[in-house]
This record gives sequence, structure tokens and C-alpha cells, in this order.
Amino acid sequence: MFRDTLAADAVRLQAQFDRVLGGLDDLPVTRAMRHATTGGKALRGFLVLESARLHDVAEARAIWPATAIEAMHAYSLVHDDLPCMDDDDLRRGRPTVHVAWDQATAVLAGDALQALAFELAAHPEAGPPEIRAELALTLARAGGMAGMVLGQALDIAAESAAEALALEQITRLQAGKTGALIEWAATAGARLAGADPDPLRQYARALGLAFQIADDILDVEGDVRKAGKRLQKDASAGKATFVSLLGLDPARKRAAELVEAACDAVSVHGARAETLQQAARFVIARDS
Repeated sequence: MFRDTLAADAVRLQAQFDRVLGGLDDLPVTRAMRHATTGGKALRGFLVLESARLHDVAEARAIWPATAIEAMHAYSLVHDDLPCMDDDDLRRGRPTVHVAWDQATAVLAGDALQALAFELAAHPEAGPPEIRAELALTLARAGGMAGMVLGQALDIAAESAAEALALEQITRLQAGKTGALIEWAATAGARLAGADPDPLRQYARALGLAFQIADDILDVEGDVRKAGKRLQKDASAGKATFVSLLGLDPARKRAAELVEAACDAVSVHGARAETLQQAARFVIARDS
């Protein structure tokens, strides 16, 4: 059920991006934006759509914040891949934006995608003004110095720190870098419905941490052909990760415990939460 839903939602989101970006002038920067929003699993967009379904919110409303979070995520990847950041040349099995075009185009494409994310979150078709305002406000917090950018900044600082980060510090870093956008995505459906987002917030916090542990494991033993990106870069950079601090088997065990915590958090929704629970289990079973 989950894999079919994930794939179907990815198609819906790609079609929405095609509509949104299709009317823009055919410039290098807009071609780069289309490149950056093509492919990928669209897990964050799925979380918006599935949490909306959980609360009986129409897809016609939910597609806007779902596309918004994918635009925000795409921007973060474009900038993260730049030579001044992680310096990656492969993303989703294709050349990164700065490789396919140039660094200036990549910066501008990322900037435009970030702005687009707020435009989509606040789109009139997403719902009443107060809900759209809350979506935009919380997205700004999740993407900025209270969330993803904070995590990125802590990650960069750790590269030149005199001592490797401890487990608590890694957890805080990743809660921002990876977890903040996942939390926003998972709680968006409740916000759209004006419902209590707390069960989905607890689900997302456990899910986000499990996702990052799985990423750290893949970086060590994954297949680059399946991952679609360069692997083993954390070890070569001397970064502290969940795997380097815990070891492979304890890291797997911790990820499994977090998945069960995520599943428990949404059990209040009964059988309707089954797809979200399957998504949590997928996160630590994936190979890319």
C-alpha cells in the first residue's frame, strides 16, 4: 500500500511542478529549477498528502503545501551540493545543478525554489487565510535558523571543531538539518484541518531521526548506483555520525526503536494511520 501511494503521490507532485514551472520563461535558471525538482522519492510531499488524507482534507488543497515542501527540499539540496558546502557532483543519479550549469545558476535556482516554497504554501487554493499564514510561518521556522539552516550551520562548524561531536550534539544537528522539514511535512495535514498536530509531530520527530540514522548507514554500506549520490563521504571527511558514534548494529537497533515510537505516536488514528506506519518502516529498509 505505502509504496504504491508514494509512487502515485510522486507523479501528482511532478505534475504540479510541471504546471507551476511550465509558465516561466525558458532560461537557464528555470531549466535548473525543473532539473532540481525532477526525480526523487518525494517522501516529504507524500507526508503532507497522507497527513491530509488522515484528516479528510481534499487533495486540491493539500497539493499546494506538498509541492511547497518539495520545493524547499530541492532548494536545500541544490545549495548543499555546491563546492562551498558538500561539493557533490551527483544527485538522484544525475549531475548536480552546478555541474549541469554553473555555480551562479545553482545559487539562483536554489534562491528561486526557496521563494517558490512560500508562494505555494500561501497559495489561495490551500485554504483560509489564517491556515495559509500558519503554513508559511511554520515553514519559515522549519527552513531557517530554528530548523534546517541551523542544522547546516552546526554541521559546517563541526568540520573544523577541535573535537568530534557527541551523540547529543549530533542528534540536535540532525533534528534541524533533516528533521525540521520532515516535521513540517507530517504536521501539515493537521494544520490544514485545524486539528491537533501533536501526534504527527511526535511521529515526525522519531521518523526524522530514524531517517538520518538510515542515511548514515547507507553512507557506509550503500550502493552508489541505487543511492544516486556519492557515498562514504562522511568517513572521508572525518565527520561524526550515528554510525561512527554507535557502531552499525547499535545504530540499526536505535533506528528500529525510533520507527516503533513513530508508529505508536499515530496509533491514536487507528487503522487510518497504517500507511504512515508503513512509511516509517520503509525509511530504515530503503536502499537509496
